[in-house]
Amino acid sequence: MLPELLDRARPSSPALLVDDEVFTFGRLAEESRRAAQGLAELGVGRGDRVALWLPNLPAWLVLFFACARLGAIAVAVNTRFRAAEVEDIVGRSGAKVLAFAPGFRRIDFAGILAELELARLESVVLVGPGEGPKGKRAVGYDALLARPPLPESRGEADSGVLVFTTSGTTKAPKFVLHTQASLARHASDVATGFGWRAPGTVLYQGLPYCGTFGLAQALGALAAGAPSVQTPTFDASEAAAILVRHRVTDFNGTDEMMARLIEAGADFRTVRGAGYAAFDPALADLAARAERAGLRLFGLYGSSELQALYARWPLDMELPDRARPGGRPTSPEARFRVRDPATGRLLGPGESGELEVAGPSRMKEYLGDAEATRAALTEDGFVRMGDLAQLTEDGGFIFETRLGDVLRLGGFLVAPAEIEAWLQRHPAVDGCQVVGAGARAVAFVTLRAPADEAALIEHCASGLARFKIPARIVALDAFPTTPSANGVKVQKAKLRQMAMELIS
Repeated sequence: MLPELLDRARPSSPALLVDDEVFTFGRLAEESRRAAQGLAELGVGRGDRVALWLPNLPAWLVLFFACARLGAIAVAVNTRFRAAEVEDIVGRSGAKVLAFAPGFRRIDFAGILAELELARLESVVLVGPGEGPKGKRAVGYDALLARPPLPESRGEADSGVLVFTTSGTTKAPKFVLHTQASLARHASDVATGFGWRAPGTVLYQGLPYCGTFGLAQALGALAAGAPSVQTPTFDASEAAAILVRHRVTDFNGTDEMMARLIEAGADFRTVRGAGYAAFDPALADLAARAERAGLRLFGLYGSSELQALYARWPLDMELPDRARPGGRPTSPEARFRVRDPATGRLLGPGESGELEVAGPSRMKEYLGDAEATRAALTEDGFVRMGDLAQLTEDGGFIFETRLGDVLRLGGFLVAPAEIEAWLQRHPAVDGCQVVGAGARAVAFVTLRAPADEAALIEHCASGLARFKIPARIVALDAFPTTPSANGVKVQKAKLRQMAMELIS
């Protein structure tokens, strides 16, 4: 059961460090019981949805564990989302209650909500001073904490407890439903697999709870009984000071977070190692830069369906191998394989195909979408990840790219990253994204210095096989992106549409 992460810990042990305030395990457990009683009095019961549209505040975790005690389902909503996304997620999930922080970054959350059609939403919980939207019952978060503790937990191990939203950019996101068992077991595996049970472990929590990357770290720290230094959002200067002040030993982050910490001159002497999402071709040298700054990075793999931190590379590997996305599974019960998407044949090490994964961290289903669930799951319980990957001889796998981004050029499967990496060797190229347009590659670049298309194509011809040379190389001021709880993602679908228009 998920609440046992709090209930079994030593009550006086610190769980969260927030500014100068310490939240012990006992305090989080007690507040989650009181919040559960308060939500119950708002009509929340088993299976009901509670949307959490909050930054990293203790209230996020308190309300999340309150839902677990009630057998309710928390719906994670990114604070970067605005009207259209919130209306879709809160409305389509059927949330009965929505919690938000009215004063966060002076964003008019109440004004945004007032414009939305949310017929099934009955109440809002205000975390901090402010007002709720007209027509909805508003209850202060402090009022929930003033209620008596819920006498007993009503959730079960197989109860759905959390919905993540997928980060698709061309259609409505799917609702990835996890059970209490999948989250609690993965938290325990992460605590052990990442070495966070070691005495003296302190984590920095700069990743948002609303995404699996941030929540997997937060729950793993709780399972380990290790304190986390929590900040509402990531700020490189603030994070650099936290690393020193609290003698942080471990943390994970996006490529951008790591790059900004290095640029801020952070002191990493107490940090044993940090996991990062090695997905940005523009930061291909990030791990080497980090090493020179005293920070040892290791690549990770995860997803909403499997949870973040599903796999990692060990710190004792040499840098080039350690920096790859992918890894060896965190759970000893996790299984994975690679299949040829054309023939269905299972592949061996060094052969690229679709990654299929299974294990105790796996989602239960796509909530409300039985067809998508059937399409994603194999008969023997693996998730078809839609990722191109290859197995390694040492019991791991390397993530290469999204399967939909793979190019078939000259009769061969080609990962866009191969072309992107070569283009970025050109001194004028700052960033690069390569997509397919039929049987041809098209590259989009951002530039740090002037360069014409012919010169960039000539550069590609000097180092790439002829069939890999992009048909067009187009300079953009910036790549089209979409916000995600796990980082900003480039809209590959939009780039593919642009590429097709260029070729046609």
